[in-house]
Amino acid sequence: MDKIAVLIPCYNEAQTIEKVVRDVQEALPEAVVYVYDNNSTDKTAELARARGAVVRHEYRQGKGNVIRRMFREIDAECYLMIDGDDTYPLDCAGKMVELVLEHNADMVVGDRLSSTYFTENKRPFHNFGNSLMRAGINGLFHTDIKDIMTGYRAFGYEFVKTFPVFSKGFEIETEMTIHAVNYSMQVENVVVNYRDRPEGSVSKLNTYSDGMRVVYKMLQLYRNYRPLRFFGSLCLVLIAAAMVLMIPILGEYLQTGLVPRFPTLIVCGFMVLAGIQSFFAGMVLEVLAAKDKRDFEYHLAEVSAEKRRRSREAE
Repeated sequence: MDKIAVLIPCYNEAQTIEKVVRDVQEALPEAVVYVYDNNSTDKTAELARARGAVVRHEYRQGKGNVIRRMFREIDAECYLMIDGDDTYPLDCAGKMVELVLEHNADMVVGDRLSSTYFTENKRPFHNFGNSLMRAGINGLFHTDIKDIMTGYRAFGYEFVKTFPVFSKGFEIETEMTIHAVNYSMQVENVVVNYRDRPEGSVSKLNTYSDGMRVVYKMLQLYRNYRPLRFFGSLCLVLIAAAMVLMIPILGEYLQTGLVPRFPTLIVCGFMVLAGIQSFFAGMVLEVLAAKDKRDFEYHLAEVSAEKRRRSREAE
């Protein structure tokens, strides 16, 4: 088991990968640097290997697939994940690692949005999307994560080995964040500087398609982890809409004793029934979500015991 493993997912980062690996080696000389190449068509893998990194491959395209492979294959007491595009200085790496190793943090978030992100990043829709996701997740899950989409994070062994990776692409950061919040893991924020990609380096993130996938992932996880709130809100919307449609029918009935719009009345009745069904579905799923949390705690205890056993063997 490594003490510190630095994970660098890469796709066509030949322009910057050598510098990133060198900066990591200078900032954390005791760390093992892993570069996972995701079907690059340039010399990313060769340059990283020449610089002294351990190079491995993930042949299914997508950042989520790469991280799934990393988390399965690597065992370490602390994991530091960083992008290979040289947008994150390594001056805060030591502090992030210390929070995991010395202060029992499960996940440390490299917070770009509180420093230079909005001035360095030249893509206004990315700026808007990051702010929207931060407000949405913090509002829905009642937390205070400073940067949802950052690719600069540190993790403890327990987080990595209990995190089920379902996302295939860039929505993986959202999934990580909500997983940590839902299971009451210790999350710390560290303000980090951000610099835009160097000229000639191209972002792999599609503003619109990837952005929609991230929003969908957020709503999907809210439904899965907070089912009573999700389906309870749907219940309120359906019943409120039914009442709005029913008010003129009820008023006309009180005045004339007649119900001239039976189709609308029938639709209102079905909407109320759908709302009630939604509420009870939320209650049932809430019980299942509570059971999932209990099962997770048992699994977390097993993983912690395994970590202690492996650490003793390493000594």
